[in-house]
Amino acid sequence: MADCPKCPPVGAPMWLATFADMMSLLMCFFILLLSMASMDVQKFKHVADSLKEAFGVQREIQVDQIPMGTSVIEQHFSPGQTQPTPLDEIRQSTQQENETLDQSPEAMERAKQQLIQEKLEEIEAEADSIRKTLKAEIEQGLVTVETKGFRIVIRINEKGSFASASAQLQAGFEPVMNKITQSVAESEGKVIVAGHTDDIPIKTIMYRSNWELSSSRAVTVAQFMLEKHQIDPNRFLIEGHADTHPLVPNDSPQNRAINRRVEVVIAQDESLLNQNGPTPVVPTDTFSDKKL
Repeated sequence: MADCPKCPPVGAPMWLATFADMMSLLMCFFILLLSMASMDVQKFKHVADSLKEAFGVQREIQVDQIPMGTSVIEQHFSPGQTQPTPLDEIRQSTQQENETLDQSPEAMERAKQQLIQEKLEEIEAEADSIRKTLKAEIEQGLVTVETKGFRIVIRINEKGSFASASAQLQAGFEPVMNKITQSVAESEGKVIVAGHTDDIPIKTIMYRSNWELSSSRAVTVAQFMLEKHQIDPNRFLIEGHADTHPLVPNDSPQNRAINRRVEVVIAQDESLLNQNGPTPVVPTDTFSDKKL
């Protein structure tokens, strides 16, 4: 068959291949836009993990946030502000990274000291509240209230509380114990009830030594507070110290009377002083005894 000069060439025109490629690319582009408009979080994580394994994406830290692009045609997909670096690399600034930068030893130590100071101020405020509750008893010399670091010490003096060589509360002291019990019930932390005596040895039918006397007095005070059903028994710890922890030297009748006492100690959380790292510096005036 002779060629016809007016007939079109056989097959598709040359430009059709380029047009078809362009249409395919546009279709893929719009499908990508549609898929990103309705993103499934879980599927995105799976796809991102697959791409990371396939292309070796470099990260300095693990991030939990899903990167949010500012533009679907941005050359570098970044969730935050870019930072210039000497090397030709791309880094993502996330909230986690910024927080990690602040975890230097100096910053952690400052935060710890601030936390300790706030805790000490909170304990001192609680001690002032107890002093106001026991104001009349403190003026009469029946009790004293002090702070020692993370502890509030309610000291029950022997005057009016126990008779000599006895572990029974004297009549008329119950109102004082009721106020102490209420103050302890409104507080938090361990309750350490510790009995103390002077250095004069004792040996009676009831008590073989000052160890038994001091322990019995501590048990009497703790039992009184527990009978009110206001305090969790798991908070209590009973101690008997005999004459091993005197407040003043046992060299006069007046000093011996001071040393005969029962202390109700409200021990707050002391774990702040035992954390790993440099030893916290607690102000000396805060750790010293503070009396009314």
